Amino acid sequence: MREHKSPLLLHPYVLLFIAILSVSVSSIMIKSSDTPTAIAGMYRLLISAVIMLPFVPWTTIRSLSLSAKEWGTFLLAGLLLGLYFLFWMESLVYTSVASSMVILALQPLFVMTGSYFVFRESAGMLSVICLVSSLFGSVIIAWGDIGVSKEALIGDGLSLIGTILVSAYMLAGQKLSRKIDANLYSVVVFFLGGSVLFIYSMLSGYSLTNYNSSDWTYFLTLAIVPTIFGQYIFNRLLKTIGATTVSVGIIGEPVVAIILAYIVLGETISGSQFIGGLITLLGMLMYFWRQSAHYHYSASNRSFR
Repeated sequence: MREHKSPLLLHPYVLLFIAILSVSVSSIMIKSSDTPTAIAGMYRLLISAVIMLPFVPWTTIRSLSLSAKEWGTFLLAGLLLGLYFLFWMESLVYTSVASSMVILALQPLFVMTGSYFVFRESAGMLSVICLVSSLFGSVIIAWGDIGVSKEALIGDGLSLIGTILVSAYMLAGQKLSRKIDANLYSVVVFFLGGSVLFIYSMLSGYSLTNYNSSDWTYFLTLAIVPTIFGQYIFNRLLKTIGATTVSVGIIGEPVVAIILAYIVLGETISGSQFIGGLITLLGMLMYFWRQSAHYHYSASNRSFR
């Protein structure tokens, strides 16, 4: 099948930075709302799919041709996304933003391991050192939350399951990124993920419509900021820089989220969180410096072909 080409408007790492800032807002918004997390996640994904649908050309849909295995991967990606939102958003009910986000920062470790087995991609020693440094910083950030309470452990467990699910989702997206237009891929997986949460909400007896205007504004904002400007950009970048690099960028999300939690929710920033944040950012900057140099080298090689 013909490979889809959709040039990026900005440098991939600029887009990655925008996406990280955008998704960092979601944890603060979820923590500040009393709306059931499954309902918020459902509308977040379904509204995003509706907003993006007009940007999917009909010719793109008609030309889509996938094997049975690829269709299975496509459907699996939507299921994984819906379950990820269900587990991760629910984790914020039980544990702090810092603890949940730091566990989410384990994502690149899972993705890097999965990339080796699925795509036979092996990371260089410097990349591994940078990643380990970032993860070490994340552990320092979360140290104060370890063993706080039974509820915190439940929240941390939900966040860990969510992290495994979103890692698998990233790998599925990278596998399909050269076969499916990013806009079409995002609309379909957002719709499928939202449908998973719709079924869960119906089974749980949640109301689908009995919400006030501020709740609907909350759903719309979740759809536009962390989903379209966050998750959608991540989907676009899977083809260009790969799932591992995208997931390493997500390590910075806890740092931004902790700062926002301090400003918006009044959560304190401890000394360990401050030091851990610096180590995390340093490890990320080293990783992206190396990857950016590799990206420029590959781009220049392609330009001379």
